[in-house]
Amino acid sequence: MMSMIGMMRVLVLGLALGLASAPAIAGGSVHKVAIHVDENDAKRMNMALNNAANISKYYQSKGETVEIEVVAYGPGLMMFSEEKSPVKSRIAAMGLEMDNLSFSACGNTQRKMSEKAGKKMKLVSEANVVPSGVVRLMELQEKGWSYIRP
Repeated sequence: MMSMIGMMRVLVLGLALGLASAPAIAGGSVHKVAIHVDENDAKRMNMALNNAANISKYYQSKGETVEIEVVAYGPGLMMFSEEKSPVKSRIAAMGLEMDNLSFSACGNTQRKMSEKAGKKMKLVSEANVVPSGVVRLMELQEKGWSYIRP
């Protein structure tokens, strides 16, 4: 049978390990959020950008850090189309104003849209092409990122 002191040591060790593995946002860790866009809808795209701006302002006002990544695939990739994006100028402005904001474009969707159009789909310069938008969202969530779909 374990002594009272032994049980206390086990409890303290367990508590210490639990706290060490828990995210310590207030203690200097970074909030991380992935925002998902998969519809060719200007209102949805603007809502995603509004979410990004509001999240950033909120944490900035608290003196905390947040990383935001907007991931677009399928019809939502039109958000990053150099020729047809209804939010192109807003992306450019936000990209300059917010160093905590990044944009990921699905390479699979870009390839398929390019094949269908018979020419390569050009993306805004702010967009970084990832192999798969769906996989990118999965990977971010597996790394502890919060997920938003406006």
